Order: sequence, then structure tokens, then C-alpha cells
Amino acid sequence: MFAVIRTGGKQYRVAAEDLIKVDKVRGNPGEIVQFGEVLVVGGDSITLGQPTIAGASVAAEVIEQGRGPKIIAFKKRRRKNSRRRRGHRQEFTLLRVTEILTDGAKPSQTARPKREPKKPAATAPAEAGEPDEAKRPKAKAGPKTRGRAAGAKKPAKSPAKKPQKPKSGGKD
Repeated sequence: MFAVIRTGGKQYRVAAEDLIKVDKVRGNPGEIVQFGEVLVVGGDSITLGQPTIAGASVAAEVIEQGRGPKIIAFKKRRRKNSRRRRGHRQEFTLLRVTEILTDGAKPSQTARPKREPKKPAATAPAEAGEPDEAKRPKAKAGPKTRGRAAGAKKPAKSPAKKPQKPKSGGKD
């Protein structure tokens, strides 16, 4: 069974257990949101809405709220010394469709087991003689070092000057 829903001015064809990325909708991760603008319900028999199907809805679980990649809008007018640079990151919501409801049915509030974020694998403990990487103080490069190691000296300047090429005059 599938449905076509409208949200954020766009239309999406969804089925149960689909993951979709839509423009931001309200809701925290783990909550169930319901979309009432269902345009088409398909399956054994297809139902078309005019423009929407009365009593039909789609329930989805919010997986993540996030922001997309930065998009740079750069405008330049040549020879006018005029430039404008503007960045934008579109907000989105990642959803998992839980069920497609018809005839005014309510979404089931069955609690899915919450998935815990994966923890990094435990590393082997350091040997007794070696200090931990996190505990070791790191040398900071000050403004005078500029890329050299903290204890390194400046390179010596060579006293010998480079020989210059003789300049030739325009007329000989």
C-alpha cells in the first residue's frame, strides 16, 4: 500500500517503513507526526482525492532534525566593485513512515524501542609506563613561532648576496 502526501509545498510518494527527508516539521526525535493532506492512496484499489482524501492520513516517526549543506549565493556586477555573498542551510526533518491510515483511523501509539547511539569501541588501556594521549600537554604555537616548533630557532640568514644580472641599456 502506498500514498502520496503533500508537505512543505512538495509531494512525496510513501509506503510503510520508508525513510523520507522533508522540509522541517515540528516534532522531537521519537515523536509521531501525522500528515492529513493525502492526495492518493494506492494498493489493491486506487483512491484519488479531489484534491485530498477525506479521513485519510499518514503517520510518521521523527528520526532526526537537521540542516543541509551550505549553499552560497554569490552576486557580482562586473566593473562596478559590487559583490554580495550570502550563505544558506535548509533545515530538514528525517521521517520514517509508520502507517497509512484511512477512514479517519487514529495512529497507533506503540512505542518503538529507542535506538541508542552507537558508542565508540573501547580501546585497550595504555601500559603503565606510557602517559595517556589525552593527559599529555600539547605545545601551543604562539604568534612568534608561525609554524615552527616551539623550541626551534629561526633559520640563519645567509650573509652572501646573490649576484645580480647586468642591466642592459636600450641602445649599444
